[in-house]
Amino acid sequence: MGRRLDEAAELVLVCEDPDAPGGTFTHWLVAGIPPDASGLEAGDELKAFPVGRNDFGTQGYGGPHPPPGDAPHRYFFRLYAMPASTGLADGSSSAEFRRATEGKVLASGTLVGTYGR
Repeated sequence: MGRRLDEAAELVLVCEDPDAPGGTFTHWLVAGIPPDASGLEAGDELKAFPVGRNDFGTQGYGGPHPPPGDAPHRYFFRLYAMPASTGLADGSSSAEFRRATEGKVLASGTLVGTYGR
């Protein structure tokens, strides 16, 4: 990625579980995060940012919930630096998030956590 991160207009955060029985399951979608943000406090409701619909059918974060008996699932938290505003609105779907970011990402980072029950 030859472009510099300081060219970012916004950050987009996505949390997905690729180990879900029905295929990749989206747990969280957040757009419009300022590129100079240094983090989000625990419990922040993110009212200032567009929050998409997760695959539970609700808006906001839907925590890990692998089926009982499954091996621990991996949860990928991906942060994307975007060169321009995505224009995403509250309630956008994961498909809309993918279309808005596909082929346009300046830089990205991934954190993977696991959870089982």
